[in-house]
Amino acid sequence: MERIPTTQVSQHIGQRVRVQGWLHALRKLGGVTFVVVRDGWGTVQAVSEDETELTALSETAGLGAETVLALEGLVVAEAQAPGGVELRQLAVEVFTPVAETLPLPLNKRQIKASLPTLLDHAVVANRHPARRAVFRLAAGAMAGFRATLNGRGFTEIQTPKIVASATESGSNVFQLDYFGRPAYLAQSPQFYKQIMVGVFERVFEVGPVFRAEPHDTTRHVNEYVSLDVEFGFVANHFTVMALARDVIAGILETLQTGYAAELALLEARLPIVPAAIPHIHFAEAQELILQRHGVDVRGEPDLSPQDERWLGQWAQEEHGSDFLFVTGYPMVKRPFYTHPDPTRPGYSNSFDLLFRGVELITGGQRLHRYGEYLAALEQAGYPAAPFESYLEVFRYGMPPHGGFAIGLERLLMQLLDLPNLRLATLFPRDLNRVTP
Repeated sequence: MERIPTTQVSQHIGQRVRVQGWLHALRKLGGVTFVVVRDGWGTVQAVSEDETELTALSETAGLGAETVLALEGLVVAEAQAPGGVELRQLAVEVFTPVAETLPLPLNKRQIKASLPTLLDHAVVANRHPARRAVFRLAAGAMAGFRATLNGRGFTEIQTPKIVASATESGSNVFQLDYFGRPAYLAQSPQFYKQIMVGVFERVFEVGPVFRAEPHDTTRHVNEYVSLDVEFGFVANHFTVMALARDVIAGILETLQTGYAAELALLEARLPIVPAAIPHIHFAEAQELILQRHGVDVRGEPDLSPQDERWLGQWAQEEHGSDFLFVTGYPMVKRPFYTHPDPTRPGYSNSFDLLFRGVELITGGQRLHRYGEYLAALEQAGYPAAPFESYLEVFRYGMPPHGGFAIGLERLLMQLLDLPNLRLATLFPRDLNRVTP
């Protein structure tokens, strides 16, 4: 008999079917035995009142949770069963017996283990339906990202992750011994995606980035998935912001239409993306914080996490929006390739998008003339030599362009109201963890 996924069992009422997966739960109530099988998509319940049907799973067999098996049975409608159906008249085939006690239980609705335990045993813990749902939503977010940009004429690229120079500075990078000479793990695909604007005009990438930042916070890890966009012929950073808004809306639409079961399981609150996300200039944001909270952050080159939370509250109260663009960050805090604001010296044509009071996207307009890059590098105190291959493209004609990057795990953390970014990361890499 051909196997079907558990999610399709309800389409076969009155028929015998075969499902394959893991023994998720086994319990006896009186003379009735309940078996729950989990596969890569969901679970299905089977019920037996005949001990001979389940000989392979009897107590004497010594098999426990996560035993890999096949289960054949008659599909019967049962309103009280999960999904409204269950299997009866059973036949069991065991593929991989498991007798050991699991490091943490997977058949409870929620995992009660501590974060270190959860991460230490992630190879097993990620099988839990709630954990699995997080990462299926990650897949959905990447699918929505790709679909939105493919529909707008963008080309997906894959850029090197071993690079000859740091993207933003000489610090906070992982240095490698590359056959006797130094190389680095890429902090971002920034240089390459700008270069590829000169080839395709509109490009995007989904890939890992590496930051050797000694953070030990709930919102940072040292390797994460970056959803990067770059495109040409922009008027300014507001052109880039408009696309960022549409990309976020496309991601959320994909999740809403294709991942309802995962969203329901995790009780996720999908935000509404306004047709035009409200925005506030960095300088005005600092004034607002002073007026509302009596905290003078004027002169600071960046926003603190508390500043972002306050601004997120203001956006919700004033505009009813979970999203807020903060524009015009000081040039001293932005990378050298950022385009300055021609109307406000010292500020830049850049932005961050806050989602529920946490930075989600960083982006802006880039410099596009060769002479401007030489001047920017000199002002930043960087030698031009390490950037020669990057700068070459600007010697031969580049349009005004810009782009942005979304942190996938940060998006999931905020979307699912997770207390720690590591819970949105498949196998986290941080100050203390390189396994599993």
